Amino acid sequence: MLSRTSEYALRALIHLAQHEEDWPISGAHVAGETGIPAKYLSKILGDLVRAGVLDSFPGKTGGFRLRRSAKSLSLLDVLAPFEQFDRRRCPFGNEDCSDEHPCNAHDQWKKVIETEQRFLIKTTVRDIALRMSEDGPKSKTRARKRRPKS
Repeated sequence: MLSRTSEYALRALIHLAQHEEDWPISGAHVAGETGIPAKYLSKILGDLVRAGVLDSFPGKTGGFRLRRSAKSLSLLDVLAPFEQFDRRRCPFGNEDCSDEHPCNAHDQWKKVIETEQRFLIKTTVRDIALRMSEDGPKSKTRARKRRPKS
């Protein structure tokens, strides 16, 4: 239900959170490690800087870092620049779907939206980064670190 841009933003922020000791991290490095196209990621990272989610540092040793701790950064904070959570269209085509003028599925759909909102507000970047570090998809960095040395 999220746009590709939002998915990439989450992947990039999770990568940054998992590699805090390496900050600032270049956009090219994040792109290479996450498999996100570099030009697309560059725009996303710029949007996140303008939204106050990231700090950027220019130059050869520059890159990006989270502006706030991953523990205080909700998934909603990351997605808000890319998604319009406050202005959702009725998925059933009603032009005026509201509590006052509900469609046939309004009450059930409203529960789905409210559950999603609670999840995005309550869940932090750190929550996801920790879970992914423990048992989720492995990044290229983690795979390299796990190979035995010759």
